[in-house]
Amino acid sequence: MSIQLNHTIVAARDKVAAAEFVAGILGLKVSPPFGPFLPVETANGVTLDFMDAGANRVVPQHYAFLVSEEEFDEIFARIQEAGIPYYADPAHHEAGEINHLDGGRGAYFDDPDGHKLEIITRPYGG
Repeated sequence: MSIQLNHTIVAARDKVAAAEFVAGILGLKVSPPFGPFLPVETANGVTLDFMDAGANRVVPQHYAFLVSEEEFDEIFARIQEAGIPYYADPAHHEAGEINHLDGGRGAYFDDPDGHKLEIITRPYGG
């Protein structure tokens, strides 16, 4: 059996707002609730299962999305239209820039809970 990532839990202060934000920016759909989770499924079948953190503090995580060149343009336009700050690097030093690593394009931005989101058109090291 080949091992694949199936889902991951994304802690949020408000799972509905968080799922709608990520789905809206990436051009995905929010699926119906599954227990305490609100899933957003990617094209390769991996789901981001948003869950209310409750009294727990949300610890920011990093989520990288491999997208096509066309999808990058669409997502990047939504980021800019929403006035979301974006960066060429994960440390957020290169504001208002994108990167061109491995012959592709990439950008970093944060969701409302502080999770670090990344869109790339080429896998790193390729």
